Amino acid sequence: MNKAILHTAIDLLSRREHSRKELQQKLCLRDYDSDEIPSVLDFLIEENYLSEERFADSVFRSRVNKGYGWRYIKNELSQKGVSGEIVQKMLRNQQIDWYLQAELAYNKRFGASLIKDQKDKAKRMRFMQQRGFSIDEIMTILNA
Repeated sequence: MNKAILHTAIDLLSRREHSRKELQQKLCLRDYDSDEIPSVLDFLIEENYLSEERFADSVFRSRVNKGYGWRYIKNELSQKGVSGEIVQKMLRNQQIDWYLQAELAYNKRFGASLIKDQKDKAKRMRFMQQRGFSIDEIMTILNA
């Protein structure tokens, strides 16, 4: 096992959690031999330095605190290489009221201002969709 790759990987993991895919990409960008990287990543997983579950939980909590919805979080995790099984398990373990999250995100952006016309309503809907909320959650907020 290449010690330089190992030290770089541990250095990256000491700053924040990473997914396996993310860490592999960062190590490849540093011009390490791509044949040696998987063995280092396997070692890090065995020693519990690298954990997809911890990474997914970290991203999940961060995005919820920033006002994002489930669809946005799920998409981001899948883009970062987290398996669908881990994402679904995480959703089952979290007790989040997504309607409340949608209401908080909406109120933070638009406050108590009234919808002026259809164009304004469409703008608000697009904002909420980009934040990852479902149509059902959005319509519940807009109709309240």
